[in-house]
Amino acid sequence: MAFIKFPLPRPRSTRESEAGVTLIEMMVVLVIIAVVTAMIIPTVIGRPDQARVTVARSDLQSIAGALEIYRLDNRTYPSSAQGLAALVSRPSVPPEPPNWASDGYLRVMPKDPWGTAYIYRFPGQSGRFDLISLGADRQPGGEGVDADIVFGDSQAANG
Repeated sequence: MAFIKFPLPRPRSTRESEAGVTLIEMMVVLVIIAVVTAMIIPTVIGRPDQARVTVARSDLQSIAGALEIYRLDNRTYPSSAQGLAALVSRPSVPPEPPNWASDGYLRVMPKDPWGTAYIYRFPGQSGRFDLISLGADRQPGGEGVDADIVFGDSQAANG
């Protein structure tokens, strides 16, 4: 019985198997990238003001949470004179809190996304306390991104 020998396929060299990308393949990839970029860039570029409003609302929620913990520990909110600084360091202005947390209630006091301190009033004009960001124009009132962001309003918008 005779065995027939078939030639084995020659293994390709790594250089042949990793041959370059054709011009058409590169063009297709570039067109896909251009289309995706054209769809995403206007969306991202047009929303920095909305992102800042969202950050301000989130900050107001965090500060309000810290104020509630302060109240649970000390039976009252910090006074307007003590301000939000009472959440970061022990107040020296009366009324001194009897059970102030040794680590504080916030590590640092955030400023709003436009670099302005948040406004705090206790007692509040529209609730237990008032927490306000003046918005992009840093002035009371305004419309759009210049509008004031009030803690109670941000709760209603998120609820």
